[in-house]
Amino acid sequence: MIRRVVAFATALLLANAAATLGARPSIDPAPLLLRPAGVFDGIDGEVHAGWQVLVRGERIVAVGPDLTVASNARVVDLTGDTLMPGMIEGHGHLFLHPYDEASWDDQVLHEPLALRTARAVANAKATLRAGFTSARDLGTEGAGYADVGVKQAIDQGIIEGPRLSVATRAIVALGAYGPKGFEPGVAIPQGAEEVSGVEQMVAAVRRQIAAGADWIKLYADYRWRAGEDSRPTLSLDEIRAAVAAAHDAGRPVAVHASTPEGMRRAIEAGVDTIEHGYGGTTAIFASMAARKITLCPTLAAADASARYRGWTGAEPAPAAVRAARESFRRARAAGVPICMGGDVGVYAHGSNAREMALMAAGGMTPAEVLVAATSGNARWMRVGDRLGAVKPGMLADLVAVAGDPTSDLAALRRVRAVMKDGVIVAP
Repeated sequence: MIRRVVAFATALLLANAAATLGARPSIDPAPLLLRPAGVFDGIDGEVHAGWQVLVRGERIVAVGPDLTVASNARVVDLTGDTLMPGMIEGHGHLFLHPYDEASWDDQVLHEPLALRTARAVANAKATLRAGFTSARDLGTEGAGYADVGVKQAIDQGIIEGPRLSVATRAIVALGAYGPKGFEPGVAIPQGAEEVSGVEQMVAAVRRQIAAGADWIKLYADYRWRAGEDSRPTLSLDEIRAAVAAAHDAGRPVAVHASTPEGMRRAIEAGVDTIEHGYGGTTAIFASMAARKITLCPTLAAADASARYRGWTGAEPAPAAVRAARESFRRARAAGVPICMGGDVGVYAHGSNAREMALMAAGGMTPAEVLVAATSGNARWMRVGDRLGAVKPGMLADLVAVAGDPTSDLAALRRVRAVMKDGVIVAP
């Protein structure tokens, strides 16, 4: 197995040597023929035994059995492995690390921006090497616009990481976020940008887009004080104004919402995705399905948070975990489009597939989970024309895993190689 991985890396490095050494790129780069045990194309839910994938430059040019290739093609043996699209993380926070290492308040208030950025660089690398070649980062949680710089560093080849869609600061109602618990007269740095009223909301949306936001992230509800239940925080008019301003600029809107009323306002305002949705009712999810609004259930965030509080995994699970499971069941029953996004950052980057295991435990088949993490996420993230599937014309973002992930999702923990834009990035 080690010999095959080394051969894969060597072939890809040779195929891209000219670009790496700064030489002029070849007019007709040598194609690369990948020969795995099977190909999961990210679309039909099947592993196609005997299929091969031909890559030239940054693109997939052919897929299928017994491909005819040029004499100069480099052949890579991936016996025993399944080749699949690079996975897409739908909800992450590169500037956060697990809360059992440092609380959210401590990360926002006590960790220097330089430290948080350095950690985000390491987290980006871990994400990519876990087979996630794209990710939506939904807020820096007090780290300002630093995600824009990390994205640029990845795009320019300065650091390793997935192709990012970023939300910069996120937007919350004045007084409704945190950190909290300090002398009221002292201005405390917040984990998101505060607004009050339609005019401030529109200004914040436009400010974040100007700074580099690909998505606008809103908090429709939150806890006003520690220990309280979540309540709606942004008005329907405020959310509508944000959606209108964002959509005018061609940016989609993601909304944190866990109460029925917060979700109802987000749906009525025409948002694109709802994050968490733990309190969603049957009627709420029916409304989401009718409007084709995607849900990111973030099961892993609820699971990890409960474990940090001492839960061992034994049943019955804590109330918060049960609520997340039930909302997931209701959403699926209603036909809501499901995002694969676990709120990674609450738990360790690189363990992104933790959410996928919980989705399967919640009733999805492994194949359904894999489609959600590939072509499904690509579709609602508006990149389905170039990512999320193994077919001609798509970008060559590919992952080889040992075994068959459609029969055992544990195969996702055995990543053998990762390709992004036709270039080997791992191992």
